[in-house]
Order: sequence, then structure tokens, then C-alpha cells
Amino acid sequence: MAGSLDIQVKRVQQPASADDGRRVLIDRLWPRGVSKDRAQLDEWTRELAPSDELRRWFDHRPERFEEFRRRYMAELRDQRQTLSRLRRTAREGRLTILYGARDTEHNNAVVLASVLRAGLR
Repeated sequence: MAGSLDIQVKRVQQPASADDGRRVLIDRLWPRGVSKDRAQLDEWTRELAPSDELRRWFDHRPERFEEFRRRYMAELRDQRQTLSRLRRTAREGRLTILYGARDTEHNNAVVLASVLRAGLR
């Protein structure tokens, strides 16, 4: 299944492109400085965002990322139906997961993309 999913991760601040496919924002808060027109979203799936408590604890500190990943994956277990829907979308065409964080390596979208590709244990 992993090879058949077409998923990319992109900052919402980056321009939309024709090959983005379905564009889904997964942050709980709307990203600053981005208009809804410029974002060109197909969907805003707030329920896949980390809880406010986890987001505040993580505070985008790279040294906390592995623990953030573990805790976020635990939270995602309650969202299996939404995850399944996004997997179906990625099998049918490209799914672009959008996020607002500045750090391109240590963020919730990176974790979510890996969960979509590999599943939850």
C-alpha cells in the first residue's frame, strides 16, 4: 500500500501549483499572513492537528520532536476514519498536506504524512 500513495508535504505559504492535487491544511489555527484565496485549499482538516496542549508543549523545538511524534501519533489513533479517507484520496491522485510551521523537518505534517504512508501501530 505504501508505494501506491501519492503524498507531498508543503508549507501553505508556498504558491499552489497545478500538480498539488487535493490541498489539505492540517493546522488547528489559520496560518498568519496567508489569505484564503492564496491558500487555495480544498479542505481544512483541523481535527488532524495536534491538540493545543501538545502543540504548546512541543513549541517547535527540534530536540522535542521524537517525543512529539510519539504523542501526536497516539492522538491520531482517534482519527482513523479521517486518516482512511485521506489515504483513499492519495491512492486516487496526489494529496498535498499543508502546514504553517517554518521548520520543514520538525512539524505535524511530516508526522502525518508518515502515518498515512505506513499506518498506525
